[in-house]
Amino acid sequence: MSAVSENAVSMDTLVSLCKRRGFVFPGSEIYGGLANTWDFGPLGVELRNNIKQAWWQTFVHRRHDIAGLDGGIFMNPRVWEASGHVDEFNDPMIDCRECRGRFRADTLVEDALGSSVEGMPPGELDKLIAQSNIACPTCGKHNWTPVRAFNMMFRTQIGPVDETATTIYLRPETAQSIFMQYKNVMQSSRHKVPFGIAQIGKAFRNEITPGNFIFRVLELEQMEIEYFIREDAWEASFEEWLEAQQAFLYSLGINPEHLRRREHTADELSHYSKRTVDYEYLFPFGWKELTGLAYRYDFDLRRHQEASGVDLTYFDQAANEHFLPHVIEPTMGVERLLLMVLLDAFAEETTTDAKGNEASRVVLRFHPKIAPYKVAVLPLSKKPELSGVADEVFRSLQARFVTDYDETQSIGRRYRRQDEIGTPYCVTVDFESLEDHAVTVRDRDTMEQFRAPIADIVDIIAEKLG
Repeated sequence: MSAVSENAVSMDTLVSLCKRRGFVFPGSEIYGGLANTWDFGPLGVELRNNIKQAWWQTFVHRRHDIAGLDGGIFMNPRVWEASGHVDEFNDPMIDCRECRGRFRADTLVEDALGSSVEGMPPGELDKLIAQSNIACPTCGKHNWTPVRAFNMMFRTQIGPVDETATTIYLRPETAQSIFMQYKNVMQSSRHKVPFGIAQIGKAFRNEITPGNFIFRVLELEQMEIEYFIREDAWEASFEEWLEAQQAFLYSLGINPEHLRRREHTADELSHYSKRTVDYEYLFPFGWKELTGLAYRYDFDLRRHQEASGVDLTYFDQAANEHFLPHVIEPTMGVERLLLMVLLDAFAEETTTDAKGNEASRVVLRFHPKIAPYKVAVLPLSKKPELSGVADEVFRSLQARFVTDYDETQSIGRRYRRQDEIGTPYCVTVDFESLEDHAVTVRDRDTMEQFRAPIADIVDIIAEKLG
C-alpha cells in the first residue's frame, strides 16, 4: 500500500536528483562551470535518445508522407539574411544601470505584472516599465537603460585569419536546412505534395536570460517537421497536426491536466508565421511553452526563391501547374520534453510494509518506452553460485532490453535506487533460484512481486513492457 504526496516537486529537488543519479550535470563544473550549459549523463542520454526515437518512430517511420534529413549546422550567411533572421530574430533587452543586471524586457514585465507582452515594441515596453514603476529584481532600483533589440544568433568566422574571414552564424533553428533541401528530398524520395521533411538537430540561441535548469538553454536540440501543402489545405492540415502533437505528448504518459493549448495573438506572431499555437506545460515556474505549431505560409520558400534566383516551385502533373507550397511546422525541443517527463514522472510516496512500518521513497514513473533502463537484474548475494545465474539472466535480458545490473548494498536500497531512476521492473535472483530455476519480478509502480521461470523471463518482461 502507498499514499502519493500531493506536493509538486521543486526545481531544486529535481536538479539535485538529476545530478545525483546521472541524468544531467552542470557543464565544465571543475572550472566553476559556464552559466546555463549542461551535460547529459548516462541516464540522461538514454532518456534523450528514447524521446527522440519515440518522436522519429511516430512521425517518420509510421507515416508514408514524411522523409528524414540531417542538415548541417553551418550555412551560407545569405540563408539567414533571406529568412529574415538577421533583421528579425531579436528579443527586447534591458539593463539595470545600478547593478548591471541584464534582462529580457518582456519577461521582466510579465513577471512583475502577470500579463503577456510578447511582441510589444521596445518603445511601448519602455513606457510600460516606467508607468508600472517596475524595479530591478536584483537590486530593487529603477534606473533602466532603454529597451533595445538583441539579435540572438551566435556569430563565428570561416577562414584562417580575421582579415579575410567570412562571418557566418550558428543556426538558431533547423528549419532552414529543410527549405534548402526540400526539392532534393522531394525528387530523391519521389514524394508529392502534401509531404513533410523531419529533422532532429542542434540549434544555438544567445539567450539574454537563459535559465530554469534546462528549460531555456544556449544549445538546444529541436525535433522539427516542415509539412508542404497547398494553400487551401492549411486550415485542415493545421488542425490535424495539433491533434498529432497532442497524441504524441499523451503517448509519453503525460498527465493531460498539465497540458494546455495557447493561441498566439497577432502581436506575438513571429515574422514568418500567420498562425501559431503552443502546447504549454505546467512547470513549477508556471505555464510555459513546450511545443509549437506554426503556419509559415509560403514565406520561406518565396524569400529564398527571390534571394537566390532559383525556381523553388512545385510542379503538379495532375493539375499541370506550378506553385510554391505553403508550410505547416510542428516543432518540439528535446530538452523541454526531457524536463517535462522528469517532472511529470516524479513522485514522493509514503509506503507501508507487511509489518506496518512506514518508509518514504522517490519514484520516477516514466512510461516504459522512454525509461532509461527497462529492467534491472539484482542478485541477492555476491556469492559465485548466485552471480553465475544472475549473469545468465542479465545476458538474456540485455539482448532484448536496456538492462541494469546491480549487486551492491541491501536489496531494499537497490530497489529504491531503481525506483528513483525510473526502472519499470526489477528481477531478483535469490537462493531459491538455484532450486526452482525461477526469479522474483518486482513492479516499480505497485511494488508487487511475483515468481517467474528463468526460461520465460524475457517474454514475461516484454509482455509487461507492452
